[in-house]
Amino acid sequence: MTILVLFFFLFGIMKTGKTRYHDMKKPLGQILELPKIVDPRGNLTVAEQLLNVPFDIKRVYWTYDIPSGEYRGGHAHRQCQEVIIAVSGSFDVTLYNGCEKQTFHLNHPYQGLYVGTGIWRTLEDFSSGSVCLVLASELFEEEDYIRDEEDYRRYIGAAEH
Repeated sequence: MTILVLFFFLFGIMKTGKTRYHDMKKPLGQILELPKIVDPRGNLTVAEQLLNVPFDIKRVYWTYDIPSGEYRGGHAHRQCQEVIIAVSGSFDVTLYNGCEKQTFHLNHPYQGLYVGTGIWRTLEDFSSGSVCLVLASELFEEEDYIRDEEDYRRYIGAAEH
C-alpha cells in the first residue's frame, strides 16, 4: 500500500513537475539544534545560512519587552521561511497548517523552530525578560503576509486545487 501511494505521489510530480499542497500536507515545524559551544566564560551558539539554517538569511529581527498576556505573530507568509529562537526566556509558538495545530515551547537559545511557508503562527506566554529572535529568508514585504484568518483559510483552500 505504501509503495503504491509513493508511486502515485511521484508520478504526479513527474507529470506536472511540481507538488500540489494536497499531495503532501505541510509539516507544522521542525526544531533545529544549533551548535552549542560550551565555555566557562559563557556559551556560544552560531546560526549559519545553508549550514544549520535551511535558507539564505535576508533579515533578522527580534521582539522583547512583551507585556504579560500579549501575543505576537498571528499571521502566515506566502514566501518567507523563518527560524524562531528564544535567545532569552521562554514562549510558546503555535503552528497551524489548515488541518492540525501544534504548540512548541521554546526555551533554549541553541534551538530554533523552523517554520516554512504557508504556516499560520502565533507566539504567546512570554516569560518576563524573554527575547524572540527571528531569522527570515526574505526582506519585509507586506504583500507576503496573510494577517486575517479567513483570508488564510481561503489561501490554503486555493492552494489545494
